Amino acid sequence: MKGVHFLVAFVFLALAASFAFASDPSPLQDFCVAINDIKDGVFVNGKFCKDPKLATAKDFFFSGLDIARNTSNPLGSVVTPANVAQIPGLNTLGISLARVDYAPYGGLNPPHTHPRATEILTVLEGTLYVGFVTSNPDNRLITKVLNPGDVFVFPVGLIHFQFNVGKTKAVAIAALSSQNPGVITIANAVFGSTPPIRSDVLAKAFQVDKNIVDHLQKQFWYDNN
Repeated sequence: MKGVHFLVAFVFLALAASFAFASDPSPLQDFCVAINDIKDGVFVNGKFCKDPKLATAKDFFFSGLDIARNTSNPLGSVVTPANVAQIPGLNTLGISLARVDYAPYGGLNPPHTHPRATEILTVLEGTLYVGFVTSNPDNRLITKVLNPGDVFVFPVGLIHFQFNVGKTKAVAIAALSSQNPGVITIANAVFGSTPPIRSDVLAKAFQVDKNIVDHLQKQFWYDNN
């Protein structure tokens, strides 16, 4: 009888371990091109998919990551995404790209997170000061100055940023481990939410005077995405 109990416990632990290490399942078909029209569509991973027989090269194509963007904005940066919204064929494939342009003398991609993706950044032009902060309780800042050809990884979900410390424009390409990585810009989310978070909550959280919070909540929080 003890042997039976041991076997049951072993099977249970094995199943628990398999669930603990499980990740997104592999696609069961070649691709699942996203469509907005739900007619004759199948809902998969947040998008409706068209009949694979109707897929064309256009569904897997995007042009424009070679084009420099206008960085004349409060942050001095612009993100040009190439995710499932721009390339429907990326749906269920778990990958996307983005081009980031930075203005000279301080172009900033501000502190933000990608809740669904790890990011790997490659610098094409310029010099960037980049970094991320580890989770509680350490909150350790890990930073590096990057030059053309350098690569840096931002782990999934962690707050990270890029700042142009050079005298010329900078350009980087980011690859992300999700077709729809999402982005939460910290300042925008905390001080620019709709409806706003109560100022007394933020004043206590940041340990500052309520008037400072009121001032920050009245600002226009620019989104560079």
